[in-house]
Amino acid sequence: MTPAQRMQQRLESLQTHLKQENPVLVAVVDRYKKLDAISHKIGLLTPGESYATRISWWPLISILGTFSAGKSSFINSYLGHKLQNTGNQAVDDRFTVISYSSDEVSRTLPGIALDGDPRFPFYQISEQIELVTEGEGSKIDNYLQMKVVPSEALRGKILIDSPGFDADEQRKSTLKLTDHIIDLSDLVLVFFDARHPEPGAMQDTLEHLVKGAQRRNDSSKFLFILNQVDTSAKEDNLEAIVASWHKALVQCGLSTGRFYVMFNTDIAVPVEDEGVWKRYLSKREVDYAEITQRMEAINVERVYRIIGNLESLSNQVEQQAVPQLQVARARWRKRVLLLDAVVMGAFALGIGAIAWTTGWLPQWLSNPMLLVSDWFSLGLLAAFVALLVFIHFGLRRWAAKGIAKSLSQEETYGDLSNAFMKSTRAMTSIFRTNPVGWSGRVSGKLSGIRNDVDQFVQRLNDNFSSPSGKNKS
Repeated sequence: MTPAQRMQQRLESLQTHLKQENPVLVAVVDRYKKLDAISHKIGLLTPGESYATRISWWPLISILGTFSAGKSSFINSYLGHKLQNTGNQAVDDRFTVISYSSDEVSRTLPGIALDGDPRFPFYQISEQIELVTEGEGSKIDNYLQMKVVPSEALRGKILIDSPGFDADEQRKSTLKLTDHIIDLSDLVLVFFDARHPEPGAMQDTLEHLVKGAQRRNDSSKFLFILNQVDTSAKEDNLEAIVASWHKALVQCGLSTGRFYVMFNTDIAVPVEDEGVWKRYLSKREVDYAEITQRMEAINVERVYRIIGNLESLSNQVEQQAVPQLQVARARWRKRVLLLDAVVMGAFALGIGAIAWTTGWLPQWLSNPMLLVSDWFSLGLLAAFVALLVFIHFGLRRWAAKGIAKSLSQEETYGDLSNAFMKSTRAMTSIFRTNPVGWSGRVSGKLSGIRNDVDQFVQRLNDNFSSPSGKNKS
C-alpha cells in the first residue's frame, strides 16, 4: 500500500467515526481533502500527507509542567479516580494519554497502542522521535503509554499528562513531543509549583513553554496554574506569590496572561486563621470552577477550531505560500540568467577561440554551407549545443538548491522548500511567473473552500444562537 493509499484509508476511517460522533465534520474532512489535493500539486505536501492529520479531531487537553507541580493530583481530582501516581519526586517519565473506558476497569496500555492507532494524537510518532534522536524511535514504550478509566469527566475528550521536564533524561525528544501535543491541543494547562517562585534551573523550561505560547496565534488556549499555594496560607502572602511568578514569566517574554491558583483540598492542612483559610478556599474554588468550565467547553470549541483551521490554511496557501514561491522563482530566474550569461558566455568564447585557432571557425564563416555539408562539423556543433543545454540545466538545479535552503520546510501550510524545488524542475520554464500547481482556477477552488467554511460556521451558530430572537424549532 502506497503512502497516499494509507492516508486515504485513514481519512475514510476518520469520516466513518465522525458520522456517529459529529456529522457536521464529515463534510469538513472532504474540504480538507480538496485542500490537500491543491497542496499536493503545488508541492507543499507529499502524497502521503494531509492537513487533516495535523490536528486533533477529538477534544484534547494537555497538562504540562515540571515535576512536583501537582499535575497528577489535579488529574486524579478531576477524574474522581486515583489514576496517576503522585509524589515530590519524578514518578512518571512518560507521556500518558488518558481516555474514557466504557467498562468498570482502568487499564494501562503500552506506547504501541498510540503509535499504531490513527485515531489518537501520537499516531506514527515513533518516526518523528527517530528523526530527532536516532535509535529512539524503536523505544516508543519509553515515551508513551495509554490509560483508560471509567470516568464520566473523560467522556468525549482526551487528556495528556506530560512527564516532568526536569526529570527527563531524553530532553530533546521530550520537547519535540511536547510541541507536538501543544499543536494538537484545544486547551493547555501549564502547572507551576508555587512553592518555588524562582525560575532557577527551570529557566529553559519556562522559556520553552512561555515563549512558545507567546509566538502562537492561539495563545488563549494556554492556562497558567500556580499549584500548591496552600503552603503560603500561613504567611498569607498569596498575592506576593502570584506577583513573583508573574515577574518570572515577564522576564521570559510573556507580559499578559491570567494566573489561576490551585491546591489539593484532600491533603491541604488548614491554617489557624479561619478567615485566611476561607479566602484561600474561596479563591481556589472559583479558579477551579473556571478551569473545569474551560475543559468542558472544548467540545464546542473543538469544532470551531477544526473549521477555522481549514480557513486559515487555505488563506496561508494563497496569501503566504504562493507569494513566497513567486518571489523565490523571480530570484531563481535572475540568478539562472546571470549564471547563463557568465558561465555559458565564457565557455562559448573559449570554444570559439579554439575553433578560430584551428581554422574551423574561419572556414564556417566564409562558407556557411560547409557546415551543413560537413557531417563532422555538424555533429560537433550539435554536441556543442547539447553541452550548453546540459550546462544550463545544471546551473538551474544548482541555483534552485541554493535558494531552497533559505526557504522553510516546517510551515503550518507545508514544505515551502519542496514546493519550490518542484516548481523549478527541468520541464518548467524559467520565465513562468506562478509556481507549479497554481492558477486562477486553483485560486477559485480555495475561494470555494472558504465559502464552504462560512456555511459550516453558520450551521454551528444556528445550534447555539438565534440573532432574530426566535426560538429554535
